[in-house]
Amino acid sequence: MAGKVQAIRFKQWLPEWDDFDFDPRQHRRKPDEHILLFSMPAVQLRALSGVYRRTRDHDGGEGLQRLHDPKRSAAIRDFVRFGHPYSSLPVAARDATAANMRKPGWLPTAIVVNILTANDERRGRKVAESDLISINDDEGNRAELKLPYFDRLERWMPSDLEPFEVIDGQHRLWAFDEALKDGSLPGDFELPVVAFTGLDVGWQAYLFWSINVSPKRINPSHAFDLFPLLRSAEWLETLSDLRIYRQARAQELTEILYTQPESPFYNRINMLGESSRTAPPGAGVTQAGWVQAITTSFLSTGSGRSARGLFAAEITPVTGPLPWSRPQQAAFLIALWAAIRQAILQARHDWIEQLTRPDGQETLDHDPTGAFTGNRTMLNQEQGVRGVLAVANDVFFSLAQLKPQLFEFETRIVAGTATTPEDVSVALEELEGSELLERIKDFAAGIVGFDWRSADAPGLSDDQRMLKRAFRGSSGYVALREQLFRHLAAGPKEIAEVANEALKRLP
Repeated sequence: MAGKVQAIRFKQWLPEWDDFDFDPRQHRRKPDEHILLFSMPAVQLRALSGVYRRTRDHDGGEGLQRLHDPKRSAAIRDFVRFGHPYSSLPVAARDATAANMRKPGWLPTAIVVNILTANDERRGRKVAESDLISINDDEGNRAELKLPYFDRLERWMPSDLEPFEVIDGQHRLWAFDEALKDGSLPGDFELPVVAFTGLDVGWQAYLFWSINVSPKRINPSHAFDLFPLLRSAEWLETLSDLRIYRQARAQELTEILYTQPESPFYNRINMLGESSRTAPPGAGVTQAGWVQAITTSFLSTGSGRSARGLFAAEITPVTGPLPWSRPQQAAFLIALWAAIRQAILQARHDWIEQLTRPDGQETLDHDPTGAFTGNRTMLNQEQGVRGVLAVANDVFFSLAQLKPQLFEFETRIVAGTATTPEDVSVALEELEGSELLERIKDFAAGIVGFDWRSADAPGLSDDQRMLKRAFRGSSGYVALREQLFRHLAAGPKEIAEVANEALKRLP
């Protein structure tokens, strides 16, 4: 026997929205003009709902939700039971004297879900025909949902995919899931629900962004990871001076660094801002760190006191900006870091030896890779990535002004089209054997001579450790940039000349 839920059916639609670009190929098919509002016992809503945590693979990201934080669900459970401020007290302080601090733990904010249709597929699965939810529209603003089972308090299990997918409110649902098991909350506690029907994942990403990013901050890397589902190339290309555009472009370049096999950061960026325990091996820098580093360096507009970005600002008023396509920009960044990694493998600098053989310890396998990928090198930390990109941008921007021919390439890549891995590979091939690549290698050889050990690395003197600690925090970026320019000023002549000029411009 099927259960029924009465709902309010309301319309949120403007006539001009009909002219928007709805494209099923971009996961943005036209949504239903009406939304449903109803309430449901927590146990029933949890039974009907699937929560898809956002995951990463080489083909891109899937799902919307953040990693489940059990502490957050526990805090919500305690809030429902005790209200605020009692729920925030340490367990030891929750005694009889504090009992008058208890209050109702209302959860008036709706859980936002999407009701899957027979045509919707998620990770190769669909809702079984017998588990689908049908909606009957009554007169006016009334609607009735027909559920696949009758008992509102039954812990029902679907045959395959759950008929609801959660867009926002996963931690509230998990709080009740755990509370139902230990009996601390009743299953008939009702939650308000706002339900869309057959909503494409692109619109779900947009809703998640609107709910979680606009009014409050979430993990920045998780937010940036939704950019491919949020952005539309048309408006981004026409509003290229906006920071949101530059962040979207920086996110795209970061994505390429992570997914392109030729990249030294292939599979080695913490794309979702996870803890070191769950992040990919050797991924010391988050996606948000990379986006920030690229946005403030190679994609900086040069307005005010900001740096002039090689990929964004005018090289000269006459020549305008560098006419490179996105694959060429990505190839440059890959070649830059690949040259740095190669220089580390070939060099015998003391700091590399200290990370390879701590305290002079001999090893059978002399592998300096850790100086690039380890957890005690700044080259695998946000501070170091930002420092390298900031200085590299300044150096190569100056070279583009002095020797524009270095940056002129005959290319087979068609500009303005979607960036493909094949195009990036072509751009890397076109860099091979060029004079620009030789300058990149010169820069890499110079930058690797700097002591990139972090403050907790072995073999540092007290003075060195103090200097390393000075590189931390916002002021540390400025200090590290100055030290890198001073180091490069003693290197190869062409790079040294540019570095000396940069030092004169520093405040």
